[in-house]
Amino acid sequence: MHHLRETLFGLLVLSGLQETRGAPAQEPLGGTDVAYAAARPRKIHGRFLHLTDMHPDPHYREGRSEKSACHRRKPKKSPRSGTYGYTYGECDSPLALTNYTFDYLDKEWASDIDFVIWTGDSARHDNDRKIPRTLKEIYALNRAMAQRMEEVFTSRGIPVIPSIGNNDVWLQNIMMPGPNDVTAEFSSIWKSFVPFHSYQVFQRGGYYSVEVIPGALAVISLNTMYLFDSNKAVGGCEPKSPQDPGNLQLDWLEVQLKTFRSRNMQVWISGHVPPSARNFHSQCHIRYVELSLRYQDTILGHLFGHMNVDHFFFLDAREIANNRTAEVNDAVNTLGGHKDLYQTLLKTFDHFAVPEGKLDYDGLAVANVAPSVVPNPYLPSFRIFSYNISGSRYTAGALGDTSGSGERDGPLTHGRHLGDYVDRARLCHESGTANASWACMLNAPWHANPDSPSRTNRLFTPLGFAQYYMPNLTGTAKRPPKWRLEYLTFAPRALHPPRPATDDDAAAAAFAYPIPLKQLPRTLRDANVTASKYAPYGMGDLTIPSWAALARRLAKAKKSSKLRQRFRRYMYMGANGEL
Repeated sequence: MHHLRETLFGLLVLSGLQETRGAPAQEPLGGTDVAYAAARPRKIHGRFLHLTDMHPDPHYREGRSEKSACHRRKPKKSPRSGTYGYTYGECDSPLALTNYTFDYLDKEWASDIDFVIWTGDSARHDNDRKIPRTLKEIYALNRAMAQRMEEVFTSRGIPVIPSIGNNDVWLQNIMMPGPNDVTAEFSSIWKSFVPFHSYQVFQRGGYYSVEVIPGALAVISLNTMYLFDSNKAVGGCEPKSPQDPGNLQLDWLEVQLKTFRSRNMQVWISGHVPPSARNFHSQCHIRYVELSLRYQDTILGHLFGHMNVDHFFFLDAREIANNRTAEVNDAVNTLGGHKDLYQTLLKTFDHFAVPEGKLDYDGLAVANVAPSVVPNPYLPSFRIFSYNISGSRYTAGALGDTSGSGERDGPLTHGRHLGDYVDRARLCHESGTANASWACMLNAPWHANPDSPSRTNRLFTPLGFAQYYMPNLTGTAKRPPKWRLEYLTFAPRALHPPRPATDDDAAAAAFAYPIPLKQLPRTLRDANVTASKYAPYGMGDLTIPSWAALARRLAKAKKSSKLRQRFRRYMYMGANGEL
C-alpha cells in the first residue's frame, strides 16, 4: 500500500514536471469543490489539525549521505538515509514519509476533526547544488500535496486552509507584489480550498479567509511573504507606502477582523513565517501586533510554522517600543541559532515572574509555532487542537447555519490603545519619526474583554493540543515506524470531561472528548490518573492568561527543574538543540 501511494505521488509530481500548467479560468464552487463544504450540516468534533513544513523531496534516496541531501553517495559507515527519512539531519522528507503521514491521518484522524490548518512549505529546500530547484518542480510538489489533502480531507467535507511558505516560491524567500504568476498558479492549485468570493483578493495578494463554521468561526490565512524580512522585493509596510503589498494585506486584515467582530464571530489567524520582530519587517511587525491587540476579543490565537522548533512567544505591546522581540529571534535567524532559542525565550519570560494580578493581559497575545513534518533538523510532528463547542447560541453538534458565537456581554471597548504603551514623546517627537513609524500613528481603541474566548474558557476557546511525533524513523514498507503521542498541554483529568445528562439533547450532541481515548496511551485512558509524563504543563486551556501562567512558571523555575528540562526536550524533540 505504501509503495503504491509513493508511486502515485511520484507520478503526479513527474507529470507536473513534464508540463507547465497555467491557472484555468475559475469556476464557481460546486460539485466536488469543498471550500464551503462546512455549509452542509455535519457533526462537530471540537478539534482541528495543524500541519506544517512537509518539504517532500522526489530526489530523496534510501541509503545515501546527509552531505548530498540524501540524494547521492552511499557512505561507507552509518548513518545513512532510511526509508522514512534521516533523523536530526538536513535532508528533506522522502515521499514514503509524506504519504505515510497522509495515510495515517486518513485512517486515524480525518473522521475526528473539523478543519485543517496547513501552514506551508510544501516543496523541498534548495540544498543541493547539483539538483537545483526549479519553479516547475515547486508547483508540481504543491499540486501533489494539494491532491492528497483533497483525497484525505476535502473529500469528506473538511475545510483545508493552506498558506504560502517561503520555500513555495522561486527564488526562495522572494515574492514580487501581486497579482503575479505565483498567485495565479496557487489560485489553480488551491481552487478546492479558497472560497470563490475570495479569489480576486487571493489573486492579488495570496491571502484569504474561510468560514469553517459559517457565521461563527473563521480562519484567516495570511501571505507572510509580504511581511517577511527576508523578502527584499517588497517595501516593508512603511507608512509612506500605502500601496506596499504588506500594507495592503494588513489593511485587508483590519477590514476582515472588523467585519468578523461585527458579526460576533471568532477567528484563528494562520500563516507560515511567525510574526516576530526578527522575522517581520519592523513596520509590518508593529502593525500586526497592534491589530492583534486591537481585536484581542475576536482572535482566538495565531498559528505558524517555518521555524521547525516547537515554541510559543508573546505579541506584547511593550515590545513595540522596546524592540525586545528582536532578541528572541536573533538566536534563530539561522538554523545554527536553534540551540540558543531556549535561553532566549526564558529571558523574555522574565517579566512574567510577577504576581498574576500585576500582569496586563490587554496588551498580550500569543503566537504558537508548531514543529514540522520534515525531519530537518528534528523529528516529524503534527498537532491536534481541541476547542470548546458548548454554548447556548450555537447549533450544538452540527456544522451548519449559526447566529454567531455571540454572548458578548457588556462593553468590550475599554478605550486603551497603543499610545498607552509607547512613549511617543521620546519615540516619535524627539526622534522626528512621527510620520515614519506606525507606532506613532496608530490610535484606534482596542477591544479587550476578560470574558472573551481568548481570555476565559467559553464557546470556541482553545482548550489544548496534543502533539504527535515519530521518535524512530527506522522502518520498512512492511513494518513502518509509528506515530506516537509526544506530549499534551491538558491536565490528565481534563481528558475525561463529565458526560452531560442524556435528557439534554443539545449538550449530548455537542459532547466530545478533547482527544479521542483511542489516541491516548493506555495510562491516560484511566479517568483517575492525576499526573503523567505526557502532561507536563497541566494547562486548563490555551487562553492568554494560561500561557502567561506557563511563562511565569518557567521564569521562576530553577535551571535544573523538571519543568524546564521537559520544555527544552519538547522544543528540540530530544536533540537538546545541539544541531
